[in-house]
Amino acid sequence: MGFREIFSRTKSSWRKTANKLSRTSNPITIFMCGDVMIGRGIDQVLPHPSAPVIYEPYMKSARGYVKLTEKANGPISQPVSYSYIWGDALEELEQIAPDLKIINLETSITKSNDYWKNKGINYRMHPGNIACITAAKIDFCSLANNHILDWGYSGLIETLETLNKVNVKSAGAGQNFREAETPAVMEIKGKGRVIVFSYGLETSGIPLNWAALEDKPGVNLLKDLSDKTVQEIKKKVERVKKQGDIVVVSIHWGSNWGYNIPSGQIEFAHKLIDKASVSIIHGHSSHHVKGIEVYKDKPVIYGCGDFLNDYEGIGGYEHFRDDLALMYFISVEPSTGKLIRLQMIPTQIKHFKVNKASAADVLWLKNILNRECKRFGIRVELNKDNTLTL
Repeated sequence: MGFREIFSRTKSSWRKTANKLSRTSNPITIFMCGDVMIGRGIDQVLPHPSAPVIYEPYMKSARGYVKLTEKANGPISQPVSYSYIWGDALEELEQIAPDLKIINLETSITKSNDYWKNKGINYRMHPGNIACITAAKIDFCSLANNHILDWGYSGLIETLETLNKVNVKSAGAGQNFREAETPAVMEIKGKGRVIVFSYGLETSGIPLNWAALEDKPGVNLLKDLSDKTVQEIKKKVERVKKQGDIVVVSIHWGSNWGYNIPSGQIEFAHKLIDKASVSIIHGHSSHHVKGIEVYKDKPVIYGCGDFLNDYEGIGGYEHFRDDLALMYFISVEPSTGKLIRLQMIPTQIKHFKVNKASAADVLWLKNILNRECKRFGIRVELNKDNTLTL
C-alpha cells in the first residue's frame, strides 16, 4: 500500500497506520508551527496582563488590539484561561502525541518597561502568563527573531530566565554570543536526540545592533547566506552531533508578505543539508504559509506563517490570509533523518485562539500550497478528515 492511499484515509485510519509504521521504523515526530506572537493584545486578555502602554505610531495601548478583534469577530470573555489561546490545537497535539513541540516565540516575556526606542512595534507578555506556554507542553522556543529584544536587554534576560524556570528549552538568543549560538539538545526516550539551532537574518527585520557579541546580549544573527556561513554552521553541528542525532535549523528569514522564495534561501537550505548534516529546515518570518520542499528526503519549510497573533480587524493584506496557518507534524527516520511523512492540520486564528479551519479554507490552503510547491515537484493532498499530507 502506498503513502497516497494511506493518507487518503480518515484520521483514525491514519493513526492506525502510523502506529504500524512506528513499530517498524520507530520514527521521531516533531510538531512545528510558525510565529507565536502572544504579546500585546493577546497578553491583555490573559490572567496577568502587562501594563497596556505601547509605543507605536498608530496605537498607544495594547487594549486597542483587543477592541479591534472584538469589533471584527465579537466579544472575548476576559480573562481567558492559559490554555485558551491554543484552542483546537490542544486536541490535535494530544491525539497525535508528537515527540517534540517546537515554536518560534516572537514575544518578550518580561515586566521590563525598557522598550526599544524607534522600533515601532513592541511585543511583550507578562511572566505571570508563562503557563500559556506550558499549557501546550511546548518543548522548545526559537528566539532568533525581530521581537525578542522589543523590551530591551533586561526584557531578553527575563525571557530566558522565565523559560528556564518552567524547563522550556530555547536557542537563538542569550546573554552573550556563546549562549545565543548554543543549540538546544533534547533526548527522545528510546529514539535518540534532536538538536535545534536557531538563527535569524536581517531580512526578517532584525536590527543589526541586536546581534549578540562576546560581552553583549542579543540574538544569533547570521551575516549572510554564504558558503563561509555554511562552513561555520557545519563546524558547530560537528561539535555536538552524534551518530543518529536529528539536526533542526530554525531560521527567521525573509519579508513578512509575498510568496517568492529567493534563490539564495533555496541554495542555503540545500547546502545545510548537503554539507552540515541538517535534517530539517524550520523557516519562519512570513505572516502567511509559503512553499515546502523535500530535498534529498529532507523537509524544508520555507515559511510556516503566523500561528498566533493579534491581527484580527487589521486590514491591508487580506488576500494573503494571514489568519490561516498549519500545524506541521514531521516524522523522520532517526538513524538517517529522512522524511517518512508530513501531515498538516489547517487552522485559523480567531478570537485570539487557534481554531480548526473551515472546509473552504482548507481547500484554499491546499490550492495555495500546490501552487507554491509545484516548483519543487511537491503535491499536497486533501484527506477526508480535512487534513493535508504530502
